[in-house]
Amino acid sequence: MTDDAPVTRRAVLSRLALGSLVATGAVASSGPFLRTMGRWNQRVESGLFSLERSAPELPPESETARADFPSYFISPEVPLAPASWRLAVGGMVARPASLSLADLQRLPRTAMRVRHHCVEGWSAVAAWHGVRLSDVAALVGADPDAGFVEFRSFDAGYWSSWDRASAFHPQTILAYGMNGDALGPGHGAPLRLYSATKLGYKMVKYLTEVSFLPAPTGGYWEDQGYEWFAGV
Repeated sequence: MTDDAPVTRRAVLSRLALGSLVATGAVASSGPFLRTMGRWNQRVESGLFSLERSAPELPPESETARADFPSYFISPEVPLAPASWRLAVGGMVARPASLSLADLQRLPRTAMRVRHHCVEGWSAVAAWHGVRLSDVAALVGADPDAGFVEFRSFDAGYWSSWDRASAFHPQTILAYGMNGDALGPGHGAPLRLYSATKLGYKMVKYLTEVSFLPAPTGGYWEDQGYEWFAGV
């Protein structure tokens, strides 16, 4: 991530939060108020979410040039995958797995060209290809009672967690390609989470672990006050 990106993100969140607080006269009790509003937002967004609702597929000419598609990470430099990289898939599963990129590429491939939305206000279009998370879940036998999914990375420990429904949406994939090419280091190589259903900070890059869990956890930005559901 660029040096000023975290500050920009916090500034955006602060402005949004402050606007809500001033409008309601709740500045003095901002902590409880923000927690209450966060829970309210999550209930509303979860209620609006539907597995049948998908982001529109866009034409090739709409793609943003890769050089113009912002590249974020929190490590001091672009994270590079260790030579021994594999994806660990575990938690509440019947068959825990350690998958190589070749293993993932043998699973059914899916692709989509959709608009990406960032909490900072910008958007861009890219084509992504990879494997649906729901197909990986079927491979390992994810427990139906695992209502949440946690994603971790080698980008200085960046992580996030999702509700199961969003994670199993047909447009939620573990992407290993972008705009027809292999995923590059600046955009999360060798594997990143991508979905048309969430804001950008939920899409963990440089993936190392996927865990199916019985309860929600937080995330790198979520634990600093960002909205947990973060749907679009």
